[in-house]
Amino acid sequence: MRIGSEILLDLPSGDEEESLLDVRNLKNLVRHGEGLRLEFKMKVKFPEKIVKELVAFANTEGGHLFVGVSDAGVIEGVKFAEEEQFLLERAISNYCFPAFTYRTYRIRLDNGREVLVYQIYESVDKPHFVQLETVPHPICYVRAKDRTIQASKEMKQILRRENEEGLSFAYGEIERWLMEYLRANQQISLSEFALKCNLPIWLASRKLVLLVLSRVLKIEPGENQDQYSLQ
Repeated sequence: MRIGSEILLDLPSGDEEESLLDVRNLKNLVRHGEGLRLEFKMKVKFPEKIVKELVAFANTEGGHLFVGVSDAGVIEGVKFAEEEQFLLERAISNYCFPAFTYRTYRIRLDNGREVLVYQIYESVDKPHFVQLETVPHPICYVRAKDRTIQASKEMKQILRRENEEGLSFAYGEIERWLMEYLRANQQISLSEFALKCNLPIWLASRKLVLLVLSRVLKIEPGENQDQYSLQ
């Protein structure tokens, strides 16, 4: 699912071993800062919180998590990378479903420490959820720029149906109005659309979801409201 722009990850081409990041590529990526496909953590102190970043990557465009890098982009590494990896992978197994595809490896630094790398692949089995013991319901997360946010009901429907074939929608007066509005105003939220067209929320939601799935509109997930714009 393509919902935004981001720096290209300049990975070497070739077999599995050749495509692993080295220190030079790590520094090159880190200097760009966190973004749609990059997340930094100093340590796996609260693995149940970090897994939401991994789920968000799987639900969006994939990405890299670097453990041993500060939010400010300082590459310090971790002293006991094996323990950090054990904690995080146990949390992935316990709290994330369905399973998503990833690989992990370590980059050794000159100071003797290591950066733990998690490369998460964009999933073909969306949506993915985090189910914590302390939370009654599973939560779906997506990536929005450099943030991980909870997916809306509409976003979850789009994730679930994005590869569905044979979709169709009626192009009537409301859809025509929406196209003209977006050409003039760039974007609209679900609540704005429902209010301006005097539609019940469920119907406005259905129309927007179908237009996104039909590649007429694109969605930008938001913490408060998603925004829709023309493709």
